Amino acid sequence: MVGKSQLKRIRRLHQKKYRNELGLFFVEGKKTVQELLDANLKPFEIYYTEPNFFSKIEDNYFQITPSELKQVSQLKNPNGVLGVFYMPDLTEVVFDDWVVVLDEVRDPGNLGTIIRLCDWFGIKNLVCSKQTVDCYNPKVLQATMGSIARLNVTYTDILKFLEDTSLPVYGAFMDGDSVYTTKLPVVGILILGNEANGISKEVENLVAKKIAIPQSKSQTTESLNVATASAILLSEIRRR
Repeated sequence: MVGKSQLKRIRRLHQKKYRNELGLFFVEGKKTVQELLDANLKPFEIYYTEPNFFSKIEDNYFQITPSELKQVSQLKNPNGVLGVFYMPDLTEVVFDDWVVVLDEVRDPGNLGTIIRLCDWFGIKNLVCSKQTVDCYNPKVLQATMGSIARLNVTYTDILKFLEDTSLPVYGAFMDGDSVYTTKLPVVGILILGNEANGISKEVENLVAKKIAIPQSKSQTTESLNVATASAILLSEIRRR
């Protein structure tokens, strides 16, 4: 039986303040929960509406009613499984491959998609400015589809991070050189900027090379979504 204190704790995890305070976050959906379990993220508690969702029930697994699940879910139609996990320990950024840096990306869906794209293209390290949306935001986690378990996501002062790095720094700009004709190194840093304002002036000053996705001359679209741009740029980086 699920107690009121357990439901209250899950509701508190909707807020970043309490996620950080408790060192916990939650994800929804059997597939996502299973991916995190398979990646050896430590579960705090797992909730399920149907016993046959899992082949083995542990002591910290609890059956929950659909109405109780609806009280704590972020989804309009909860799909039967919710997992509360411990936040993984932070690890140092490894510079043996490309590193993606985000400058104030605010939309949860964009961050979640970028995390999933990094996972797809084998990027292991994602460095975020402190103003970037929390990677444990439930909407971000929903968009990652479990990829959060395979990425090292770090929040830091990206100005200091970029000043200290020895890797070549590339930034995505509207007026940069075409990524299709730019010679790209084996390892480097790719910076993606805010949805509305792009890369900030302070960060721009630390960019060694501006790159862009060329637009068809017949099109008048103002710009690409940052997640869409990241997909194209990462694909081009890996193609080389």
